[in-house]
Amino acid sequence: MSEPEAYKTLYNQGFTRILGKLYGYEKDEIEINRNRFKKLIYEFYKNFDEEDIDFFSTPGRTELGGNHTDHNNGKVLAASVTLDSIAVAAKNFDGKVIIISEGFQKPFCVDLNELESQKKERGTTTALIRGIASRFNQLGYGIGGFFACISSNVLPGSGLSSSASIEVLIGTIFNTLYNKGKIPEEIIATIGQYSENIFFNKPCGLMDQMTCAIGGLISIDFKNPEKPVVQRLSFDFGKEKYRLLIVNTGGTHIDLTDDYSSIPKEMKSVSQLLSKNVCRDVNFEQIIKNIKELRIEAGDRAILRVLHFLEENKRVEKEFAALQKDDFEYFLDMVNESGRSSCCLLQNCFCTKNIREQSLMLGLALSELYIRKIGSGACRVHGGGFAGTIQVFVPNEFVEQYMKFMESIFGERSVMVLNIRPYGTINLSSV
Repeated sequence: MSEPEAYKTLYNQGFTRILGKLYGYEKDEIEINRNRFKKLIYEFYKNFDEEDIDFFSTPGRTELGGNHTDHNNGKVLAASVTLDSIAVAAKNFDGKVIIISEGFQKPFCVDLNELESQKKERGTTTALIRGIASRFNQLGYGIGGFFACISSNVLPGSGLSSSASIEVLIGTIFNTLYNKGKIPEEIIATIGQYSENIFFNKPCGLMDQMTCAIGGLISIDFKNPEKPVVQRLSFDFGKEKYRLLIVNTGGTHIDLTDDYSSIPKEMKSVSQLLSKNVCRDVNFEQIIKNIKELRIEAGDRAILRVLHFLEENKRVEKEFAALQKDDFEYFLDMVNESGRSSCCLLQNCFCTKNIREQSLMLGLALSELYIRKIGSGACRVHGGGFAGTIQVFVPNEFVEQYMKFMESIFGERSVMVLNIRPYGTINLSSV
């Protein structure tokens, strides 16, 4: 569509309605996000000649239960959030993907005639794009060049899966432009994970991509990782007397790849000593029966991490059941249990390379003391851990006070109030 037509689309009734469903109606959210798309349209037509554009949105995600369970075929409880990665995109016929991303000086360019992993690109957005295109091609799906301008308010290091959001966004663009949108969201998610594992060179499970792709409040059972079982749950967090917050406690994710990869590696070392492939196939009785050998061969920390896995898997079931029964207080009890297990058993709340820096642990300790003082609430590590964010549920009447307290320690805007959105990745032009 021409530039004026593209701007008109942003104001038509259907587009306005979907903006409300995606972002809610608080604090002029529709207008704020309409302006985000307007800015991308301007950037697109400033750089590219193609007129027929589509609009895309892929959410970030929050993990509600199942900390480090997905990579051992476990269960998770997660939800998409109103923070998202957005794009305007159009086909080109040059066989190249060219993406201009807000905050980056140079465009990301990938020639689709070159789909092999390139070592020099590892850890870059270019690697993710190439990996996604490569996997589409391997699976027999259509690929082709496109121009895109993208922007994201899913901040890196926020624990809200900024990488997965971008991966699924790019996959959705390929799906829309070259596959008529017919590829299931679950497949788009697995393609994103493949790209991050193989081309970006970062170990990760599938929870992040799956939640960003499917959206809403969902439980995912990865017993068969090739065909994970997804259960949707209709639960309105807005009607509860609590708000969901994320606190960025600082620290850096640089050089933490070894810490992240040690968790699935150690868990699987225990399961393999028990002649199993993953922790999902192990039980408590087997661990106790073989604990002397396991301590010698795998080490105590590995055993503790498996114990976390076994209990966390059960907690996901309990959390899901509690929300089904509208028992939010019991759900919060399970959130607190999950937090304690991550600290004591999983041990992903600080990095042993730099014991002086324990901002995540400090955030948890202060939040727990605050919750104890006011008499209700919950807190836990959020996402991969070791640095970054914690998740907190605070009663409505204490939200402002809690935010001021934590921002006095971790800095202005270190606390975000999250809202759950009902949609996963979406082509807004098709709605």
